[in-house]
Amino acid sequence: MSSRGPLPWSRRLLLPIVFVSGMTSLGVEFGASRLLAPYFGTSLYVWGVLIGLVLIYLSAGYVIGGRLADRHPRDEVLYQITAWAGLWIGLIPLVSYPILLISQQGFKELSVGLVAGTLLAVVLLFAIPVILLGCVSPFAIRLLLKDVETGGNTAGRVYALSTAGSILGTFLPVFWFIPTYGTRPTLVGFGLALVVISVVGLWPRRRLYAAFGLAVILAWVLLPAGIKPPQVGSLLYEKESAYNYIQVVQDGTKTELILNEGQAIHSIYDSKQLLTGGPWDYMVIADSFRPAQATEPKPKSVAILGLAGGTAAREYTAAFGDQVQVTGVEIDPAILDVAYRYFHLAAPNVHPVVADARYWLDTQAGKYDVMALDAYQQPYIPFHLTTREFFSSVRDHLNPGGAVVVNVGRTTTDYRLVDAIASTMAAVYPSVFLVDVPDFTNTMVYGSTEPTTIADIQHNLGLINSPLASAIATSAVTDGGLRVSPYHGQVFTDDLAPVERLIDEIIFSYATG
Repeated sequence: MSSRGPLPWSRRLLLPIVFVSGMTSLGVEFGASRLLAPYFGTSLYVWGVLIGLVLIYLSAGYVIGGRLADRHPRDEVLYQITAWAGLWIGLIPLVSYPILLISQQGFKELSVGLVAGTLLAVVLLFAIPVILLGCVSPFAIRLLLKDVETGGNTAGRVYALSTAGSILGTFLPVFWFIPTYGTRPTLVGFGLALVVISVVGLWPRRRLYAAFGLAVILAWVLLPAGIKPPQVGSLLYEKESAYNYIQVVQDGTKTELILNEGQAIHSIYDSKQLLTGGPWDYMVIADSFRPAQATEPKPKSVAILGLAGGTAAREYTAAFGDQVQVTGVEIDPAILDVAYRYFHLAAPNVHPVVADARYWLDTQAGKYDVMALDAYQQPYIPFHLTTREFFSSVRDHLNPGGAVVVNVGRTTTDYRLVDAIASTMAAVYPSVFLVDVPDFTNTMVYGSTEPTTIADIQHNLGLINSPLASAIATSAVTDGGLRVSPYHGQVFTDDLAPVERLIDEIIFSYATG
């Protein structure tokens, strides 16, 4: 009768390294998406490219790992693979930073090739570590396999542990690491965890392979202090939230809220004047888009879906006083913190709500005189806020004679998104009108719950007494080209709303035109 001695460290760590590798592979995927977000956004297409390539990398790793395991079935080979993967992951934030800055220059120059090239370069940076992580499961199965009769059990244990690690690698970055520490520290941390367990597995050669851990720690030390420099002005604040990359930028007398890739301004606070010249101004006159009134239309209740820094809420308060109650729905609580800190969102008549706009509308909303939609995750409007079903729900929460106004992006000549939104609204509202924002590439689309004419609107605009609202009313007619919407094309529905594809086509046409 013989007895077996204790297993060596390297053999004991085979299942833990499988678990940690599974965790790291998902952590890297989430980290990659957030690393790209400040420069390329978080559109369906960016996610599609990222997930598709990660799956390709993992598939390649499975094949390579199986072949390596058959040729070199030794523990130390596996731990060298995971050590190199961890080192590479830890270095990605440092190496990718100058490449991402090039993409920002590409956006400034509207260079499609430069932007696409830098996106591909950054995604390719993840190829080596993800391929190496794909090698782990087949390699571990080969090392743990004792006989064919127990092969199924061995493979099942390995893949179960890898999947369990992937589950943890999903929850940790999303609910803890990224919101608490940021994307780049998260990537470095996952890389370091993989290096540490690999070095322990390579314990007889610990002096040599401890260099892996030191290299990752050095990457942490060398990380640039900021995430991304502003395109204009000076940076006052930046933060990675659960939903957005947030920048607050000072440009002269203006404080501006910039989100994600930074190709649009989401709120403005100007210490010298209240009017911004932007789309927020033209939300203030939405209550005039109703049949002719005998007295000045003054909204008593307004809901803003996409409150951001509260620019429109401040203008409503300035125009109509504290008697107008403004409910501002904002999905990102970190943006509301910024709104109070930098954009003076403190009026007692403004009531912020943290929620997804459509969920709030379907579960908590009351009745309002005006609803304003400005819920961009630049450059996209969330598709579920562009459909016939959504605008029907908005109509149900408007008081008789109430109106909805939607801020829609465009170029100077391409109105395809305006066409799509206005056409969809025309399927719900009896009258739809357009006003171009003179100083921005935006068009305001107004929907009236009662049949209304241009003459009715002009009459109501003429009744406005507030100097602020009166100036906006004059601009809407003389500069904004107030007109009836001519659009009656495709109607977006919850089942089919290709808003991201349409916006990408507009961007591509503009960049290559």
